[in-house]
Amino acid sequence: MKKARDLLLKTLTSVAKPYLPVSPISTPNSISLFQSPEQMDSSRERYRYSPTLRWNPHVEEYFIKAYGSDHFARISHALTVPTELFGGGDNPMPGLQSPSIHKCQVPGLDYVVFVKGSGPHMIEYNDSPNQPLKEVIVSRKCAEAVLRGAQIFVPGVLACSAHVEKGDMVAVSVAVEQPGLDGGWGVGITRGTVLQGLQTDPHYHERNGMYIGQGATMMSRAGIFRASEGIAVEMTNRVFKLPSFNDVLEGEIFLQNLPSIITAHVLDPQQGERILDMCAAPGGKTTAIAILMRDKGEVVAVDRSHNKVLDIQKLAAEMDLNCITAYRLDALKAVCRTNGSINVDLQNCNEETFGVSVDNAGQLGFSEQDMASMATEMLTDLTCKDKVSKETKNQRTYVSKAEIRKNTRRMRNGPGRNHCMGGRVENSKGYSPNSFDRVLLDAPCSALGLRPRLFAGEETIESLRNHAKYQRRMFDQAVQLVRPGGIIVYSTCTINPGENEALVRYALDTYKFLSLAPQHPRIGGPGLVGHCELFDGKYTDEWLRPGEEELVQRFDPSSPLDTIGFFIAKFNVGQKET
Repeated sequence: MKKARDLLLKTLTSVAKPYLPVSPISTPNSISLFQSPEQMDSSRERYRYSPTLRWNPHVEEYFIKAYGSDHFARISHALTVPTELFGGGDNPMPGLQSPSIHKCQVPGLDYVVFVKGSGPHMIEYNDSPNQPLKEVIVSRKCAEAVLRGAQIFVPGVLACSAHVEKGDMVAVSVAVEQPGLDGGWGVGITRGTVLQGLQTDPHYHERNGMYIGQGATMMSRAGIFRASEGIAVEMTNRVFKLPSFNDVLEGEIFLQNLPSIITAHVLDPQQGERILDMCAAPGGKTTAIAILMRDKGEVVAVDRSHNKVLDIQKLAAEMDLNCITAYRLDALKAVCRTNGSINVDLQNCNEETFGVSVDNAGQLGFSEQDMASMATEMLTDLTCKDKVSKETKNQRTYVSKAEIRKNTRRMRNGPGRNHCMGGRVENSKGYSPNSFDRVLLDAPCSALGLRPRLFAGEETIESLRNHAKYQRRMFDQAVQLVRPGGIIVYSTCTINPGENEALVRYALDTYKFLSLAPQHPRIGGPGLVGHCELFDGKYTDEWLRPGEEELVQRFDPSSPLDTIGFFIAKFNVGQKET
């Protein structure tokens, strides 16, 4: 790892691109010297980065009740900037204007390297009243990626000044969704809109405080809106300086947020165990688990997306980890169920070989040996819910004539496109109850803890509650899959208590054999205790009870730790009820 870190430092030194001169916000020379004091104040107000995160009013009310108005205001502000930055706000720390790398000081995480950026910085655009800046407006999702260090790709550009040619310097701002007359949200910009840089532009004032940097165009205006892919603007001067790690030390390092690394340690996987990662993509936690096991044991990684499973496989290969097997599987269907009549190993539902007999088989022209061979082949494609029955006298399985004919056609015509192995991932049909030592459920969530975030108005109270229902169904699957004496770790990347503490309350109240377990390492804060009622008791969330708050980890984006919003709960599994 020392060699990797040395190489990383060398690579950063060699690949770093020169930035245009910038200064902290407190430096008066950040604005052109040709401007009057009034123009300087106007430029300071307009050409800066100071977004305000918008929320659905009911969601905002809920979070204010959960955190208090001052605390929630700090959380909202923290969410609008990238994580792990020196300084921040209007007064970046002096002398720390460049990205830095240092070793993690948390015990047991000595292999982790922190990469920190700096900002926000005021950028010198050299604007003047007689010559408006050439500008580019990008979509909100594009801007969030740029704030994390990405370049601007063609699909992310919404509008551009007239007469922009390749190589021009442009000021980059972001269009964030605004409330509409119908109660919805929208940017109100048609892709390809021409910007004049004048106050008569319909979206001129919306761009105040929404400038994220300066860059050089890689295409003309016509090329940007004619092309379907490629880099449109290469950022040369950013409001937040963060190094890019694209293709840097591939197979040697993997970028992750600190809470994600903590989650793998909290699971505490042991060599030789069988671990399930229920929603594994993109594979960061999966590979971290395999590394902690020293690649000895079995890590089963599943995800419902075919392409994401391919990403997991690619990452495992890059990291040279052999204990990871990845499958396509919906986590809501992770338990392989039977009607008690299938004499097979339900762990994979396709591994047993047995003889088959069919009524009047001779009429079909098959011998018993042929039937047994076809039944073995057919079982690979049958789901665990296929209707088969076992004859207790001779332990043979009976299959309908329709299934035999279907399998015969499949053998004659080939597997078909959807079953070919070239470029495809293997589907899993579920796993038997109590078949894993530990289960990680990093559940799909509202993701309201991810940073930077420039808009949050799409989430409503109803959508947040739907996320919670979805997570409970997944947790029910995890409880069935883990063996007695095993471990379940549940995590999310959201600040929503309804998806965090409320899930813990559901788990403990529903499954009496579950108990909260201490977590190591523990660097996050305590969970929320109590409950919350909204709209005259229509919605009620039950959270943790006194004494339980110190057994979970809540990562607050506004805390000095400066991470994404995250939550981790660890459960010991006792003797299950029959």
